[in-house]
Order: sequence, then C-alpha cells, then structure tokens
Amino acid sequence: MLLFFFKKPNFFSIKFIKNTIRSTSTLYIQHQNQKPISIFSTFSSMSTTSKSPNEEESTAKRFWDKFSKESILTLYTPFLVSLASGSLKLETFSHYISQDVHFYKCFAQAYELAEERADDDDVKVSINELRKRVLKELKHHGSFVQEWGLDFSKETTPSAATTKYMNFLLATASGKVEGVKGPGELATPFEKTKVAAYTLGAMAPSMRLYVFLGKELKSLVDANGDDHPYKKWIDKYSSEVYQAAMLQIEDLLEKLSVSLTGEELDTMEKLYHQALKLEKEFYLAQPVDQQTVLPLSKQLIPSEHRLMIFSDFDLTCTVVDSSAILAEIAIVTAPKADQSQPESEGQIARMSSADLRNTWEVLSKQYTEEYEQCTESILANEKVEDFNYERLKNALEQLLEFERRANMRVIESNVLKGLNIEDIKRAGERLILHDGCMGFFQNITKNENLNVNVHVLSYCWCADLIRSAFSSGGIQSMHIHANEFEYENSLSTGEIIKKVESPIDKLQAFTDILKDSDQSDKKNLTIYIGDSVGDLLCLLEADIGIVIGSSSSLRKIGSHFGVSFVPLFPALIKKQKEHVDGSDFSWKALSGVLYTVSSWAEVHSFIIGS
Repeated sequence: MLLFFFKKPNFFSIKFIKNTIRSTSTLYIQHQNQKPISIFSTFSSMSTTSKSPNEEESTAKRFWDKFSKESILTLYTPFLVSLASGSLKLETFSHYISQDVHFYKCFAQAYELAEERADDDDVKVSINELRKRVLKELKHHGSFVQEWGLDFSKETTPSAATTKYMNFLLATASGKVEGVKGPGELATPFEKTKVAAYTLGAMAPSMRLYVFLGKELKSLVDANGDDHPYKKWIDKYSSEVYQAAMLQIEDLLEKLSVSLTGEELDTMEKLYHQALKLEKEFYLAQPVDQQTVLPLSKQLIPSEHRLMIFSDFDLTCTVVDSSAILAEIAIVTAPKADQSQPESEGQIARMSSADLRNTWEVLSKQYTEEYEQCTESILANEKVEDFNYERLKNALEQLLEFERRANMRVIESNVLKGLNIEDIKRAGERLILHDGCMGFFQNITKNENLNVNVHVLSYCWCADLIRSAFSSGGIQSMHIHANEFEYENSLSTGEIIKKVESPIDKLQAFTDILKDSDQSDKKNLTIYIGDSVGDLLCLLEADIGIVIGSSSSLRKIGSHFGVSFVPLFPALIKKQKEHVDGSDFSWKALSGVLYTVSSWAEVHSFIIGS
C-alpha cells in the first residue's frame, strides 16, 4: 500500500499537504455541471527548501546552503577521490599545486582591489590582513611542497580552467559586473563599496569550499596516521587557522551586504554561484592519468555492458508521497455535503469532501497502527550478527498480506472514486522532486555513450501520476512499474489494478526485468536507488544498492538482519585505495552492504560524473 505513513508515519499527513499548499497560494477548485475542473498551479510553487531561512544566518552561509550541490559535485571528482585514497600520482598533484600558485596570486590581486574600493577603515584593515595571509602563503609555498620533492623553479602556465576562474574574479574586482558602472565611473563611496562586496562574494565560496573539502577528507586520511602522502595538504585546509580566515571573509561580506538592495543581493548570489561552479570545473580539469572508481559510467563499454538503473518513486524521487497528493486531490475536488448526487450517466457518485476526509483519517490511523505492529513482529525475530538475506526475506513476507489488506480497505472505502485523470496528470506535471533527481534521469536517459535501461518500481496507486511527472521533464524512455487506476470516461472507478503492493512484489518485478534482459549477450550492472523498507530486498539484490534519505525503519530492520549501511564517498575512497591498475572495480550483489547518500548530487556524481 502506498499510504504515506508507510514511509513517514508521523509527518506526511493530509493536514501537512493541505497546509503546504495553502502556505504557497490558494487552491481554487471550480465545479461545472458537477464535474471537477482543477487548477493545480500551487504545486509548481512548492519548494524543496520549504523551511524559511534563519534570519540570523549569514548571507554567505545562505548562499552556500542554497548551492550545496556544487560542493558535492566537486568532492566527487576523480582528482579528489584519488587524492583522498593516497593513490594520486605525484605528477598530477604537482600540476595541481602549480595551478594553485596562480590562484593565490589572483586572490592577492583581488584583495588589493577590494581594499581600494572599501570605504570603511575597519573593513580595509580586515581585507589587508587577508591579503597578507595570501602573500605569506605564497612566500612559504616552496617550503610547503618540499616534502613532495616538487620543482617549481620554472613558471607554469595557467590552465584553461584556472584562467577562466582568474578572469572571472579579476573582472568582478575591477567592477565589470552587470549593473555596475565602468571602473572609471565609480564616483560615490557606495558604488565603490558595492564592487568590494561583489568581489568578496566571488571569493568567499572558494574559502568555504576548501574548508569543506578539508574536513570531508581529513576523517578518511586520519585513519592512515601519518602515512598518507598528501596529509599535509588536507591538514592545511581543515585547520582552525584556515577556518578562521573563511569566517573572517564571510563576516566582511556580511558587513558589506547590509546596504545592498534585493536586486544587488541577487547579483552577489549569482557571483557566488558562478565562483562555486568555476571551482568545480577547476577540479574536474585536473589531468588524472589513472583509472578511477568514478564516474561509474566511464568504466562501461556500451557494446559489452548494459547499465540497469532501478529507482523507487515516493520520497526517493518526490518531496511528498504520492498517496497524500492523490488523497488531497480527491478531497479538494469532492462536492460539499449538500452537493452530493447519486450516480448518473457520465458521472460517478462521490462522497462529500467532509466524509472523504473523515474516511481517510480512519484509514490512515488504522494503517499506522497495523504497520507498527507488523514492524514490531519483524523485529521480534532473533537479531543476527552476520548478514542473512533469507531470514530477512522471510520476515518481510509479513508485509505482503498486510499491504494487500490495507489496499483493499482503500478500494472498498471509495475514497479514490471519481478522480479526473486530467487532475492527476496536472498534479504529476507540478510534482516537486528532490533537487537533482530530474536532472539525473534526464542525463542518464539521454546519454548516447551509454547502453542504459531505466525502471521505476513503485507502490504508487496511479502510474499515470509518475508518467506525468517524468514526461514533464522531457523523459519518455523510462519504464514505470506501478499500480494503475481503473477509469470510466476519464474518472476513476475507485478500483486499483494491483501490480506492486509489497517488498516481495517489488523483488518479483525486479527479478522479472533482469530475466528478460539476460536474453542478450550484454553484461548487466544493476543499481537500485531507494529509501524505505519496501526497497530493502531490491537494494540488496542489485549489484549496487544506494539508500537515499534517512529512514529509521529501513536502517533498524536492515541492521537487525546484518545489513551494513556505509556512506558512499568513504566506500569509494576505500575501493580506490585497494584498486590495482589494470583490474576492474568489482561490485557484488547480496553482499549485505548498502551505500548511503544524502542527495541526488552524490548519485549523479558517482554514476554519470560531475
């Protein structure tokens, strides 16, 4: 059963959905000849970042949080994965360090220009301190790299990616920004200070990115003691001294942002984002002359391999569970109590909105109580130390009859009776997916260099909602395996054509798809992406199972039967470290290990690349 309580029993309620809709704009439903005509424009205004920003949070931190995807894509670059593993070739690192020298020189110059523009004496002093810090770094750069035996006696040429970033930063520091007067026309102190603010806005993300990378890599490197060849580089950017410099530039940025208008803050935000993207391009441009664990797609030869991508839909892809959307459509399009009419030709009789809401609440409460009882029953099994797939599978069979009973209650209640397919499709078109989800599927399905099949396995009652969601993003080549509504004259009869109701059904669909694909001479590599207990068996059966999100029930039940949940990035570092040139990066199904990620950016970086 797709009831939203299966995944988030204490959060995704009809009350939450309705309040979310009303908080963005008013949903108007007009009725013409008792047939619902809906306007679902509100779905398009819902945001994946529905939480309002903390007023005390700094401008720089808000920008960083908004564009966090870029930092993840940077972390998952072949250069940094190889560096973190300790396997990065010295000549590659030498090239990187030589480019870093050009960055330092550019930063020093940009600080100098920002100091000239600033009107406040204290700000000038702080900028000057930051500039002196950079000059000191340049002065001691030679001694810093001595332990690697690198020779920088000859001046190196900036690479294309380095030049692109330098040009961007110096152009910003010179006032060559849209909406800013030419450098020679900056007459007032405010105009000059605004350029200084823009300059720091283009520099601040680099500082925070390096701190982020340093912290992410430090915990992995510390496990090797002092043996890691690039420990000194990582220690530098994870140090308190570097973090203090980062906070200093962000504090300055906050002071300089106070007098900016909303439009000017938007300009600064664009500069901040552009700087992050240029940093990512810089790391991607590093010439890594060795085999790396990512991106996975580059290890596959289309004539020999087929990449099979499987994904759950609700809360794996979506921000809101589809059952909540379908229930709310039913409730807001239903007639009022005094408008209920018997079924007539071309129409389907429906309950009033009040009766629908009451019925839904009863169904939801019953489902939640029985699900909790079922979970307790599963966890009553003796806990195992070592992964035991068969015992897990047998335990999850308890969910089969439970889900079927729950679905039958929904059908018999008639709460889904009379929904217009056009309403469902419109809701699907405006359904908000997690950041990066649509982009991943767009890129993977349109990648001409890959032999790939993409399948969605879902408990969703209405596959039309899923089809509409992805077709709105121009994706037509996905295979949808879900339940279907039964319709009469474009209105749902309340019946569900049941295809996928439980973890066992998902596993059967997964197995059947692979059997059909095995008839070719291609070697399959299977990846399953999911977020709930219903995905657990498929996640384990796949060559690579990726858990997105933080479902406590999934981890609790999985761990009870010996499943290990390992963050994806450290797992890739370990695999890169253990890799021997010339061999394949092997992935093993039913290993009992699942890889966890916090966002679709990680999935994208791992499979497709940054």
